[in-house]
Amino acid sequence: MTTSNYAAERDTTEGKVFTVTGGDWDSIVSGTDPLNDERIVVNMGPQHPSTHGVLRLILELEGETVREARSVVGYLHTGIEKNLEYRNWVQGSTFVTRMDYLAPIFNETGYALAVEKLLGVSEQITERANTIRVLMMELNRISSHLVWVATTGMELGAINVMLYGFREREYVLEIFEIITGLRMNHAYVRPGGVAQDVPDEAIVKIREFLKLMPKKLKEYESILSEQPIWLERTKNVGVLDVTGCVALGVTGPVLRSAGLAWDLRKTMPYCGYETYEFDVPTHTDGDVWGRYLVRLAEIRESLKLVEQALDRLKPGPVMVADKKIAWPAQLAIGVDGMGNSLEHVAKIMGQSMESLIHHFKLVTEGFRVPPGQVYVGIESPRGELGVHAVSDGGTRPYRVHYREPSFVNLQALPAMAEGGLIADVIAGGASLDPVMGGCDR
Repeated sequence: MTTSNYAAERDTTEGKVFTVTGGDWDSIVSGTDPLNDERIVVNMGPQHPSTHGVLRLILELEGETVREARSVVGYLHTGIEKNLEYRNWVQGSTFVTRMDYLAPIFNETGYALAVEKLLGVSEQITERANTIRVLMMELNRISSHLVWVATTGMELGAINVMLYGFREREYVLEIFEIITGLRMNHAYVRPGGVAQDVPDEAIVKIREFLKLMPKKLKEYESILSEQPIWLERTKNVGVLDVTGCVALGVTGPVLRSAGLAWDLRKTMPYCGYETYEFDVPTHTDGDVWGRYLVRLAEIRESLKLVEQALDRLKPGPVMVADKKIAWPAQLAIGVDGMGNSLEHVAKIMGQSMESLIHHFKLVTEGFRVPPGQVYVGIESPRGELGVHAVSDGGTRPYRVHYREPSFVNLQALPAMAEGGLIADVIAGGASLDPVMGGCDR
């Protein structure tokens, strides 16, 4: 018999015995990763339920570990910014409200502030109009964060939280419908002010909401904050420290969850935010857990702001006095929906030729905006929402471009996901709270 290279041998009274151990296995695989040639590329989305049908993630996996992650966007592209160039300045409100469809009031307000800055009428915006803008934005911030809590809970397995979050959001949408006539895509905030005043019915409902919502927040916390699975899926998951946030341009709750209290309502105030009393919640861990805590705390701060805005609602006009700029319609909600009030139609058609002329010119042509360019930033639920507007002196925008926080924040996903588990891609991506309508525009 010949000597074997793979088994030790010894002689016995019954002959040669071989001990097969595979003992050379360690030397054969030393320095070689057995999974190295088993990396696979997986498309997570756009059909994946946790990417909501409009975000595609290309993941290179090594077992359960993500080695490389790339975001593919554009599945919800609408061309809104280009469309603005073919409509007059007021009509732009109807387009921009459809970008980040969970925060339409912020899209409208940023656009209106930019147009007002180009017109040079920022100081002429009435106190009541500014107060209504703050009121509507903070209600919208609450409804947006409620969708985040609901959908993130759903994606991590807490189906009950999804039901409760949408239940409370419904209350806010009903308030919006009373005020604007629509639940979403309002075109309510317009250059010069707002489309119509807040009715008394809405004030009553908002007061009811202010009493209801704190109790519901405690319910969410009792369900999630000490739930072992929730803690396991959120703590030390999707970590992005303050250095990474600043390097990638990340803003909003994600930045504040890493410890930097950067909030444009405080640092670069607008609409009179500097006169309101509120705090900027922060956390230090920079993980999904921290973002959860920050957003719940922001809902509480927004409730404080809504209450202050209600107390400040003094009677007065909600549109600038300059009839060359002020949208001439006086909207009212009637049996057939929202339209011009009958009294206003009677006046412009039968009593005031000047009103009829202004109505015709502004509706058909629009007002002219002096040439120039401006940038206005506001604090949306997802971070800094910036509007860069350019005018060539005509009745239509030459160019409007949005600095959309969903688009900017989404580039942080690879930094959060690579090196972690594939399950944590869902938690980390959800914690960024991207809205693809805003990302793709």
